[in-house]
Amino acid sequence: MSPINRRHFSLGLAASAAATGAWARDSALPVPASLQVAGRDAAQKGEPLVLLVSLPGCPYCELVRRSYLLPMRAEGLHAWQINVTDHLQPVRDFAGVPSSGAALARQWQATFTPTVLFFDARGNEIAKRLVGVAVPDFYGAYLDAELATARGKLTPRRGT
Repeated sequence: MSPINRRHFSLGLAASAAATGAWARDSALPVPASLQVAGRDAAQKGEPLVLLVSLPGCPYCELVRRSYLLPMRAEGLHAWQINVTDHLQPVRDFAGVPSSGAALARQWQATFTPTVLFFDARGNEIAKRLVGVAVPDFYGAYLDAELATARGKLTPRRGT
């Protein structure tokens, strides 16, 4: 996509998000109360834990949520989100220690939004993180590739 087309795409996406104030609220992924529990639940299904590091009002975060992660979550993907500016909503980390979205984003050095992270049940990153949306036309392919990488690094379940 040329720089001019990318700029038009960005402006159009931002304008549509601004015109529909409820858009971001309606499409938010849930925030996990405990990454330890969410990671364990994902592992029991043989899936990675996928976390979107998001920022309220970010049109690219909304694109990733609405176009990719929400539909995949409806199909069984263990996808959640944390907000880089949220210091209030408690989230227990992979060790069970109380934290917040803002603190976790800093800990993971994931302060650019959107960032999609792929974890195993122990909190190890098991695929290349997706930072930003450089080429929206190919984002789905990048996401699919990293999901395949993450799934390939998970410990096989017993009896399978």
